[in-house]
Amino acid sequence: MAQIRINNLRKEFGAFTAVRSSTFTIEDGEFFMLLGPSGCGKTTTLRMMAGLELPTAGEIYIDGEEVAQKRASQRDIAFVFQMFALYPHMTVGGNIGYPLRSQGMSRADTKARVMEVAKILGIETMLAKPVGGLSSGDRQRVALGRAIVRRPKAFFMDEPLGALDAEFREHMAEELRALHDRMGATTVYVTHDQLEAMQMGDKIVVMNHGVVEQFGVPQDIYDWPATLFVANFIGSPPMNVLRFPGTVAAGDSRIDLGGVPVDVPVTREGASGDLVLGVRPEHVRLDDGAQYRGEVIAAEYLGTTQIVTLRTPHGEVKARLASDRVVRPGETTGLGFDARTLTVFRGTDGAALRSAANERVLGHG
Repeated sequence: MAQIRINNLRKEFGAFTAVRSSTFTIEDGEFFMLLGPSGCGKTTTLRMMAGLELPTAGEIYIDGEEVAQKRASQRDIAFVFQMFALYPHMTVGGNIGYPLRSQGMSRADTKARVMEVAKILGIETMLAKPVGGLSSGDRQRVALGRAIVRRPKAFFMDEPLGALDAEFREHMAEELRALHDRMGATTVYVTHDQLEAMQMGDKIVVMNHGVVEQFGVPQDIYDWPATLFVANFIGSPPMNVLRFPGTVAAGDSRIDLGGVPVDVPVTREGASGDLVLGVRPEHVRLDDGAQYRGEVIAAEYLGTTQIVTLRTPHGEVKARLASDRVVRPGETTGLGFDARTLTVFRGTDGAALRSAANERVLGHG
């Protein structure tokens, strides 16, 4: 398998820039997620890494070799598409073994390799069946088998579970991650589903409008979003954002939220003007003794927890509470925040201010 390094990668289609100077590294054996909304540039990035698109600028290194201008066939990678791209006139075994036959491998060696892969995927009893009659899940296994059988340096997957229904998609996500762990493969996986990315990925790149907004492990991205876009895109419900005018100086450990002092992690840089306080729903508590107040406007029961929505002077706040906590629409209550978990953003560009809590994640200091 291989390390993959992307350096200042850029792709233009005429006047439209799809990817803007992306830089990140995928370590050998990682399950790496390219995450973002439709049109953010994640699939274009994957296609450039695979050799299906040539970059306008930048470098792509696979296993230490610069491959940005090389054809896909020269990169020793395997690509798995969302729509499977199987040969309907061939059997399961024929589809899996096709890459080996096209490379001139002997019939006996091909058969042995196909059986080895089929056992890994649990489809060894299906090898003689036509692919046309298979379920979506089994066809996806065949597509994976055709990629695995070549033993490439890296696997590239473009929303391979997107055509499956929700329940089976979750099951296949678990299987795919388990398969990755058994093989120790370097895998790059494109998805727009943040839950899928958080569930499966060792590392995540979050993209928006062709720009890498944040790069890191799932927990860091969830706890310490680098931008307001990431704060809103990651999490269900997403991070609460309370906009307020004010000034924060380096070394401050408190902000003024509409006349109410709120403790925050010690700031490492200052800002003034339009500011935003970010807090995850699970870090909001209802506290009658707290100065900052909100009015309950809704409660959504989720079994063991409930999501309570409150109206405040600086925007709506959602709190994740135990389901047995009694709240009633129309009541006013104090809101308390866990100071260690708060993030302050600049409202102008949406960037998170460095603090004693997040500076490791943001890569400063």
